[in-house]
Formats: sequence, C-alpha cells, structure tokens
Amino acid sequence: MSDTDLTSVLAGARLLPVLTVPNADAAAPLAAALVAGGARCAEVTFRTPDAEQVLKAMAAHGGLTVGAGTVLTPEQAERAVAAGARFVVSPGFDEGVVSRCRELGVPVVPGIATATELMRALRAGVGTVKLFPAESLGGLRTLRALAAPFPQARFVPTGGIGADLLAGYLAEPSVMAVGGSWMVTTAHLERGDYDAIRRLTAEAVEGSTP
Repeated sequence: MSDTDLTSVLAGARLLPVLTVPNADAAAPLAAALVAGGARCAEVTFRTPDAEQVLKAMAAHGGLTVGAGTVLTPEQAERAVAAGARFVVSPGFDEGVVSRCRELGVPVVPGIATATELMRALRAGVGTVKLFPAESLGGLRTLRALAAPFPQARFVPTGGIGADLLAGYLAEPSVMAVGGSWMVTTAHLERGDYDAIRRLTAEAVEGSTP
C-alpha cells in the first residue's frame, strides 16, 4: 500500500477507530462489530501482549484495512507488518521507524506535537501526520495554527477526541481523518458488548459522512 492508497482509505472513511484489545479472543467479534457499524479501517495498538495475534485475526477477517498503532521501534514495525498491518502509526516522529516502514513498503503516520516535528516529517517525505495528543495540545486551535504555515500537510488528530468533538475536527480542510477510542472502550470489551460497539461505530460513521 502506498501513501496514495492510505490517503484514499483514510479520506474515504474519515474515521479511524483506535483499538487496545486485551486478548485475541475478542478480535473476530470486534472486527465483525466494526464492519457492521460501517467502519472501513482500524488501528490496533501495540500496547498489549496479544497485539500481534489481534492484528492477524482482524486483518484476516476481511472488510477492514487494519494498521498497527503505538509502534515505537523499527523492530515493532517489522512485527506489525508480518502480522498483517497495512499501515503503521506512531505516537511520535522517529527516523528509524519511518525508514523501516519505507523499506517494508508500508505507509507510516508518525505523531507530531510541534512545528519542528512536522518539518522533520515533511522533510522525510511524510505528508500525513498524527497530531497527538490533540486535545491536550490545544485541540482545534493548535491544529489550525500548525496547518496555516504548512498547507501541504494532512493531519489525523488523535487523543482525547470523543463523539462530541468529531464534527469540529472533520470540518477542518487539513484533517484527513480523526482517530478515537470512544467507540471501543476497555469496558465494552470486558463486557463483550459488541452491540454497543456496532451502534457507536455506526453513529460515528454517520457523523463523519458529509
């Protein structure tokens, strides 16, 4: 998948569910609930011991373009791609992660929080970045301030964004998609409440559609 392909997926979906899944048993029903709710892509974070197994199962389910999130090292990027990740997301900008993703032929969306980091990403040939943690950094005011001098950049803001803030972010021309975890919380997964996940995903997808 090229950067152009990633742009097409994220711009078409405009919603990127961010998933922290405690065990692989939840992967298949979670994927089914997301697809039933209209999600087209998802990010599986590398924060749990079963992350690779979850990613494999969700990638094999079909219907979702699945990427790996919270990728901190080149070695994690390799493991993520081997598990089926079609793209890689990192909370910060790391030259080693970006370089290894390029070598592996997968798009990478590094995180940035400052203009300096954004300039480094653009210089490395990365045009789509993750603004993280978006709300803690100042939300829409910070996004607009960064977008103004860098009109070529596209953002995937993530961090502290809920359903009530989704429309505001998506209204910004520089925003390609919005990442969030409110559709799939730890409590939902602990209860096995896939109906709620499907419903919240459907509401979010509807809210992200022009």
